[in-house]
Amino acid sequence: MSSNLLFWLIVVIVLVVIELATIQLVAIWPALGGVVAMLAASFDQPLLVQFLLFLIVSAVLLIFTRPLLRRFVRTPPKTFTNADRLIGREAVVCERIDNLAETGAVIVSGVTWTARSDSGIAIPDGAKVCIERIEGVKLIVSVK
Repeated sequence: MSSNLLFWLIVVIVLVVIELATIQLVAIWPALGGVVAMLAASFDQPLLVQFLLFLIVSAVLLIFTRPLLRRFVRTPPKTFTNADRLIGREAVVCERIDNLAETGAVIVSGVTWTARSDSGIAIPDGAKVCIERIEGVKLIVSVK
């Protein structure tokens, strides 16, 4: 077995293991390109030809087949939580919001939430704000 053939066999095995570990249709295309390069190595083609075949086959497969497969392999829809219903609602600042000092809280429907300013400006206590989004356990708000 030639060293090039062994090299491509190792490349294919590593890429297949990566694909099996991720199942994201990321490494399957270069693995197939590696198989073509391995075939070229078995016919004693120069290393440059093997490498070019690897790159071209991997790119062509990625460009033309990945979009088709993505249609059939559905990712699960985003799971919404009860907190998502807060987005777009009005809140009242109960502790001055200061992103630099990492302080701030708002009250929404009687519940106190940690908050940060969307624009980065400080928002005084008692101000009415709009909830733009949720990042972790913090509400990101903007002045109304």
